[in-house]
Amino acid sequence: MTETIALHTRLKPGAAAEYAEAHANIPTELVAALRAAGVSDWRIWRSGDELFHLVEVEDYQTMRHALADDPVNVVWQERMSALLAVEDDYSGNDRGIEQVWRLP
Repeated sequence: MTETIALHTRLKPGAAAEYAEAHANIPTELVAALRAAGVSDWRIWRSGDELFHLVEVEDYQTMRHALADDPVNVVWQERMSALLAVEDDYSGNDRGIEQVWRLP
């Protein structure tokens, strides 16, 4: 069964263009690492400096743990930390944004 996880991150002021450029050129090794960790889809929307992610993944916590020390992901996270207002937590203990309603 696949989980759908929503995440929220925030860009540092003035980082939108560099963030967009980075995501226009995702390393193929990172895509492979995400897929190997169970991610089937990851979409990101931006409103100003606010970023909203929707992740389709087999098991979110397992994915986070698997990527925590992956060398390709570590390099990517270092690049993203220069652009994001808050560092990402790869403890695997978060559950993303709480869903409060869904159309029945």
